[in-house]
Amino acid sequence: MKALPVIVALLMVVAPIAGAVAPAGASIPAAEQPTDGSTVAQTDGGESAGDGSASADDEDDGVNDGNGDDGSGDDENGDDEGEGGTIEPADAEDELTFRVLSTPPDADPRTGTTMHGANIGTSLGLDVADVDAALETEAVVRGIENADTSADRQRRILAAVNQVEQDEVSLHSRQLAAINAHAAGDLSDRELLDELVTIAAVASEYDERLDVLDELADETDGFSSPSRLDELQVQLQVYEGPVRAEALAAVRGETGGSNIHIETSDGAVVLATVDEAENRYVREVVRDDRWDRGGGSVSSEDAINVTAASYPETAALREADAFGAGSVHRVTVAHDFGELRTFVSGGTDQVFIEYQRIDLETFPDFESVSTTGDGFNVTVDRSYAGGPVVVSVTDAEDGTPIDGVTVTKSVGGGDSEAIGTTDADGTIRTLSPADSYRITVVDEPRVAVVDGITPTETPRLVDDQPSEESETD
Repeated sequence: MKALPVIVALLMVVAPIAGAVAPAGASIPAAEQPTDGSTVAQTDGGESAGDGSASADDEDDGVNDGNGDDGSGDDENGDDEGEGGTIEPADAEDELTFRVLSTPPDADPRTGTTMHGANIGTSLGLDVADVDAALETEAVVRGIENADTSADRQRRILAAVNQVEQDEVSLHSRQLAAINAHAAGDLSDRELLDELVTIAAVASEYDERLDVLDELADETDGFSSPSRLDELQVQLQVYEGPVRAEALAAVRGETGGSNIHIETSDGAVVLATVDEAENRYVREVVRDDRWDRGGGSVSSEDAINVTAASYPETAALREADAFGAGSVHRVTVAHDFGELRTFVSGGTDQVFIEYQRIDLETFPDFESVSTTGDGFNVTVDRSYAGGPVVVSVTDAEDGTPIDGVTVTKSVGGGDSEAIGTTDADGTIRTLSPADSYRITVVDEPRVAVVDGITPTETPRLVDDQPSEESETD
């Protein structure tokens, strides 16, 4: 893609301080309470139980908003943003928070979690789709290179761009149909994810085809790339999100697999996971209701301003980079705690795609619930539905981390399912369900339970808040 980046400085907060400062709002465990010596200590996740359970930390305001690289390998990702500074809030009202795009506030979304790992059937289907698209690209290139005249070559390049434009329309329709089918209960979590990953793989091949067409146009006498090529290439990147990239790597056996949160409503999908290797929360969101596909153009400066207004806390951390043309612009804010990437639509002047990666070590929007019992100190750093949850287990006497103990999760009073075992730091990570849940730590015969844990309120974008009427309802 031809470079069209326009870098516009956003409001930048820089506070020089001595030494390192963790972001305000980063998980602060609730004070431990004495136990009555029973083998199982429980808390309702909010009130002090008075039976040896710990009280929940109700002080939160936390909002999450980080970013995500799209996993596409695109080098126009704003990695050379301007200098950033260390944030030191003056008081609690200035605490760092990261907002997130989600399903519409008035929607009744369908939610689920699926384990995406190596799957030969899915992998073969993806490979077939990749091969078909790649073969088509090779045929297009050969046809252009074999043109007899410069005029014929130009005509074939324009025809190839037109074909990708039509293919993108088909991809959009295919994605929207899959999202709506899942929201209606006609598609399983696994089936939806497989379809979205396949769409991403095909979109990536089309993206690469446009790169080749761009080069061929530059090599053609008296011709240059059509202006819509850049806009089209940005539109294709809409389908290449970071969670899909994680799922694709898992399906092909490149990673060990991961749990993925899925949330859908009409025209909207949220995908989220924890990247264990990088210790990062990864999130991608599509909101088709905020995308005017026939809308007017938007400038890079306007796209940056839209992103800054929607994510004021994140935008204050670092300068943003914008890239795009016509009705779609991609904005990237690479900050000290991760990265935010948005796609802004002309016509609506709204963010309609969000990709985020946020470091869990400095994730600012946790609220802690703790309990002590049967020799364990257990702290659950909870967040909003689909957000990260970190469970920490230490020895009740000396506070040292306890590794190798089994941790389970039960949602809505259902059966407990193993999350896994704690690592050398005594921690394990999972994703928050939308309903109340229970965390159990087991090292036979010892057991500790944190019950009645509820997700925190989703920290929505400034322009995506529930209406007063829906809040009253």
